[in-house]
Amino acid sequence: MMKKKNKHNFIYNIKKKTLTGLFLFFTCFLLNAQISGTAVNELKEPVAFATVILKTAQDSSIVAFTQTDKLGFYKIQPENTGAHFLTISSLSYKAAPVNITITDVKEEMTINFTMQEQQLELNEIIVNADLPIRIKKDTIIIDAKAFMQGNEEVVEDLLKKIPGLTVESDGTIKIGNQEVEKVMVEGDDFFEKGYKILTKNMPAKPLNKIEILQHYSNNKLLKGVEESDKVALNLTLDEDAKRQWFGNVEIGQDLEGDSFYQARFNLMSFGKKNKYYFLGNANSTGQDATGDIGNLISPMRYGEPGRVGDGEQVSNLQSLEAGLYNFKASRSNFNNAELLSLNAIFNPTEKLKIKTLGFFNWDEKDFFRNSTSSFFAQGTNFTNTEDYLLRNRYFTGFGKFQLNYDLSKTSSIESITSYSDRSNDASSNLQFNDISTVESLTTATQRLDHITTYTNRFDEQRVLLLTGRFIDEKSPQNYDVNQYFFQDLFNTSPQPQSVFQNIENSMTYAGFNAHYLDRKENGHLLELQLGNEYREDRLGNELRFRESGNIITPPRGYENDTRYGVNDLYAKVSYLYKWKELKLTGAIDAHQLFNSLEQSGSSDSQQPFFINPSLNANYKINKKNRIGLGASHNTTNAGILDVYDQYVLTSFRSLNRGAGDFNQLEASSINFNYQLGNWSDQFFASLTASYRTDHDFFSTNSLLQPNFSQTDKIVIEDRDNISVNANMDYYFGVLSSNLKLKAGYSESNFKNIINNSNLREIESTNYNLGLEMRSAFDGIFNYHIGTSWRWNEVESSGIANSFVDNTSFLDLSFVFSEQIDMQIKSERYFFGNINDGDNTYYFLDLDARYNIKDSPFSFSLMARNLTNTEQFRTSSINDVSSSTVSYRLLPRYLLMKVKYRF
Repeated sequence: MMKKKNKHNFIYNIKKKTLTGLFLFFTCFLLNAQISGTAVNELKEPVAFATVILKTAQDSSIVAFTQTDKLGFYKIQPENTGAHFLTISSLSYKAAPVNITITDVKEEMTINFTMQEQQLELNEIIVNADLPIRIKKDTIIIDAKAFMQGNEEVVEDLLKKIPGLTVESDGTIKIGNQEVEKVMVEGDDFFEKGYKILTKNMPAKPLNKIEILQHYSNNKLLKGVEESDKVALNLTLDEDAKRQWFGNVEIGQDLEGDSFYQARFNLMSFGKKNKYYFLGNANSTGQDATGDIGNLISPMRYGEPGRVGDGEQVSNLQSLEAGLYNFKASRSNFNNAELLSLNAIFNPTEKLKIKTLGFFNWDEKDFFRNSTSSFFAQGTNFTNTEDYLLRNRYFTGFGKFQLNYDLSKTSSIESITSYSDRSNDASSNLQFNDISTVESLTTATQRLDHITTYTNRFDEQRVLLLTGRFIDEKSPQNYDVNQYFFQDLFNTSPQPQSVFQNIENSMTYAGFNAHYLDRKENGHLLELQLGNEYREDRLGNELRFRESGNIITPPRGYENDTRYGVNDLYAKVSYLYKWKELKLTGAIDAHQLFNSLEQSGSSDSQQPFFINPSLNANYKINKKNRIGLGASHNTTNAGILDVYDQYVLTSFRSLNRGAGDFNQLEASSINFNYQLGNWSDQFFASLTASYRTDHDFFSTNSLLQPNFSQTDKIVIEDRDNISVNANMDYYFGVLSSNLKLKAGYSESNFKNIINNSNLREIESTNYNLGLEMRSAFDGIFNYHIGTSWRWNEVESSGIANSFVDNTSFLDLSFVFSEQIDMQIKSERYFFGNINDGDNTYYFLDLDARYNIKDSPFSFSLMARNLTNTEQFRTSSINDVSSSTVSYRLLPRYLLMKVKYRF
């Protein structure tokens, strides 16, 4: 392991230090005297992150110190000759001192340690040495500064460099294979599952520690009672950043004078009593500064004690959206986005906490696509072409007020009220088979959501939660298209010239839940729930045609006026049994439904009763090996989009309708998982496999024609799905690099009807394989390299279609000094099923930054698409067609940016 370099004098003062460089091209070592070795336990397993200290024998003064890496390897460099002693210590191990004599500052010594375990009965363990990783009960504390390489702009950039943490392309943060519950700052949470707004915008430089909270409970009164495997992150700040206002402002403009720009600001204050975080972001560079806004508006806490109503929302039937399959969306996102978020947390008293959040997002997106689709199902052979230009205008306004009040040390109440107002105005210019087609769609969604939870902890083992929730959501849509493509469906004379449709879509939900948890002294856990949830949906549409200024009504069957109510009275019981390292959990959910359906001038009702059982077993073989097995049988009730009985226009050429009646669908599943090691170990691997059989499921009966399609939802029996996924994470201590390997396999079958055929069986098979490697050098250079392969095959009626795609990347990072750094990012895409030779695409991006010494100003250059790739073609297949799609991409641009920190 290399000693930390003084970056102020890096280029001219390399004396007694190590330079690791250009791993992919060359490696050069300038070595000095050193003592090195490994530390293992009595089982010959590496002891990671152990403290290694070299002291003089004369006065016990510290000469140097370091720590072992994930492989148990250490390297330390003495500065003088003479008598010394070397000590190594680690949590749960006895200290192991060794006396040594250094006779020559150029000599090399190898000293290995075998460390003996010792049992510690401590509620709290704090290691005071300045180490990158410390342990404090269920909290792992990571020194943020130890992983900073100088080129981190926002929190997300830093998290990508921490071993064991994974930041996916959309900003989702995972520890091992598990997504984090939330990202807090100084113990308080602003955004819940919408944490990407924070991690994509908050500057990384003020961070001091990153705390990984294991067995996390959103409700503090549940700590130690609920069986939680959730994880959360807490960010702590430097002392000089606490209790004062700080932040930054950044602006950037295209050097060539085009319309590309970027601007953002962060203004923060994190005091003990009050916390504020204000942020803004505006750009036309295709960047997404928010992540999935739905996670902010409707945060999910599935399976958490006392939760009801998660996932209850309106589903729209029409959408004018576009996106790239398996490709970086920012390259085709011609946007003009503005974001403003105002957030505050107040603590008027020790018992009361108030959170307020205001979020506003405007965006205008243009999208360009050309496609050719060949249809081949059931003797139907035709080709459709589309030349597509889409513009979407979005607005989201969201406000949340949260109150947490501790009634006593053992009881509390939480009240959260939120309101969102979202609108989307979409318009498209489309050449469909050389016919000019203009569409417009307006969607306006308003949502009111209120939830109140009362918690009472009777003693150390027993907790009762009472929860009530109310949601009201409306999402009307108005659609207009200037062409009429249903000549072969309707005998309308004279022929209409255009089509329009109005949709009314709304939902009201009310739910109550009583949840009792009883943790037994032997560790067993009993959970009881009683509750009632009621949801009423209202769906209506009016399809109309225009002809010479007149409004024409189509034949019967194309207007809906549906009211669907579901009242679910339920009881749930689960019991967790612990025996040594074995955990068995059995659960039974009993549901008595009262369904009512009004449509087409008639009404109907039913009262089905069903039970959903499940059984799960988890066994900890030893410290490194865990295995799990689960089985369940589930019955689900049909939703509003499954029961409406008249056709709805869902696109300019597509008509769809539901099954028209009540349905409960049954499915059984079994799953298996195996884990070797822990996420923070040198080697971590996991394997998950699942098998699911749908005893009955919703499929489609479609009339497929060149100019239109008409689809009915039908119920069919028997469908199977199997999937296997494997992940491996290995840290090479000698190379200071982390290797990740991912592999997956899935196979499913499906059944449907096309053009009045017999029941068709479709088999779909998918493979994926990916690997990547990221370095963690202390020196000037770091790299991140990876590749992934995807193979897909669809077979129906003896006809098989398949394709293989590959994506590769190489990112190089250079931190020349504290003032200068540079990143080069390259990507390569290959599509094996495009046969005209134009199937490989290259992209090159550059970021360079200069920080003025002892100044709050910095300058940077952001270059995108330096290869100036103007379009991107990809292919896809399904059971009825194969398509080749071409997308227009953002051109090459150079953005000069200036940032001011305060």
